Amino acid sequence: MRRRRQCSDCDFRFTTYERFETEALQVLKRGGQRQPFDRVKLRGGLERASHKRPVRPEAIDALVDRVEAAARRAGGEIPAARIGEMCLAGLKRIDQVAYLQFAAVYRQLDVEDVQAELDQLTPSLSRSN
Repeated sequence: MRRRRQCSDCDFRFTTYERFETEALQVLKRGGQRQPFDRVKLRGGLERASHKRPVRPEAIDALVDRVEAAARRAGGEIPAARIGEMCLAGLKRIDQVAYLQFAAVYRQLDVEDVQAELDQLTPSLSRSN
């Protein structure tokens, strides 16, 4: 929910955003430990992947919302691997370069793996090597 507010001391007008939280969401890490779901952390990773790319902030917010909704549907706990795969799928639709940057970090790809991903994204182009 978006609200316009005004400071009672200086009359400065500003906007606040509120959202309803029902339960604390958890991320199940690969090692078995659990940690709280952090929208800010997830959004930061997606922003870094799409840095200097024509990706609208609203598209990133929508992707984070989809991940959060999936965690809620899963009973409040979601595996970290599922979050990563959802982010990859979302970025692939939004911007392929951002997808490659995220995949390179998330999957720890080397140069050959990045080239294979690139070939998969552009099958109509042939490599000139």
